[in-house]
Amino acid sequence: MNNPGTGDTVHVHFIAQLDDGTVIEESDADAPVVAVLGAGTMNPAFDEALREMGKGESRTITLPPEKAYGKYNKRLVFKLKRTKLDLIGDPNEGDFVRVSLPGGKKALVTVLAIDEKNVTIDANHPHAGETIHYTLTLDRIVPAPDPMEPNP
Repeated sequence: MNNPGTGDTVHVHFIAQLDDGTVIEESDADAPVVAVLGAGTMNPAFDEALREMGKGESRTITLPPEKAYGKYNKRLVFKLKRTKLDLIGDPNEGDFVRVSLPGGKKALVTVLAIDEKNVTIDANHPHAGETIHYTLTLDRIVPAPDPMEPNP
């Protein structure tokens, strides 16, 4: 069995589930996620697990909140005056809206409550505080080019 290493490109299918089995995200059956091992573009736990897998192998990795989407932070729930928000239309509870942050950056937040003057928002990731179970399937390994070989 050949395991991928640093610099190798991996094609990976994945399914992300909550403790109750609810699927929250998955790769497209026809389009695996493509990443280079050691490039820092994926969760370090995935990088580590994939280095121990062979083509066609599947493995489930459980990430606690602090290694997935973070712990739930009550300080990220707050009220804003509606006049301070650049809302298009009237959002409903549960909607995701984009708000401007100091410095000009934008953030996607969840509307928790709304009244005539204020909007209560939650800036936590929707899955903050949750343990996420990822099933990874290594579909393909493309070896990194050998730096000692001349270019064709």
